[in-house]
Amino acid sequence: MRCVKAIFVKQAKDMLKNPMVLVMFIIFPLVAFIMTQLVALQEDDIPNNMFVTMMAAVFSGMGLISAAAGYIAEDIERKSLRFMVMAGVKPFQYLCGTGGFLLFAGTVTSVLFSLIGDFTFNETINFLIVMVAGTAASIVLGTTIGMISKNQQAATSLGMPIAMLLGFAPMIANFNETVKKAAAIMYTQQINVVVNDLEAGLLKPLLVIAINIAVFAVLFVIVYKKKGLQV
Repeated sequence: MRCVKAIFVKQAKDMLKNPMVLVMFIIFPLVAFIMTQLVALQEDDIPNNMFVTMMAAVFSGMGLISAAAGYIAEDIERKSLRFMVMAGVKPFQYLCGTGGFLLFAGTVTSVLFSLIGDFTFNETINFLIVMVAGTAASIVLGTTIGMISKNQQAATSLGMPIAMLLGFAPMIANFNETVKKAAAIMYTQQINVVVNDLEAGLLKPLLVIAINIAVFAVLFVIVYKKKGLQV
């Protein structure tokens, strides 16, 4: 636990020094709030929660991938990862410590979204559950991308196309049945399903998201053990 706590504190300090990353946790709910107040609530034909659910899905499914990848790549560039591996830090400890603060910040942002939206109590609970689960999936995927990248530039170059693919697939799935079937295995599609129908059951979406997290975590462990002492 001491290792996890130390890495958590390190990542928190690094993130607080980076205003661009901090803005990301604010800009998505801020845009949702502005669009809701100026557009959705003024137009009868537009659902009140349309912009809230739209921006929330983008944030949870795409927003944190590049950020998480960048933090890991930064540790690789600074040789911090090599020192931690030599000190006996396990993959799970490093993953929890690195992603822990991002997950905490993402959860706070999810709560902000829920406060902006016009949800019932049960809808709020379902919304927060799937948002936190989706955020966790994005963070684990991002850390895995960071692990296979040589530097922050490479992490961004690899992370952005993957984030865009995962983010836009659910949108295209709304108009194409073939894409919809293929996207069903993506955690971003399951986020999209739930936030657009908060009365829908959570079992299948959470199961798919959990499988995605498990796959990303296994890949992270494999790459961590393989690259840890080579970087």
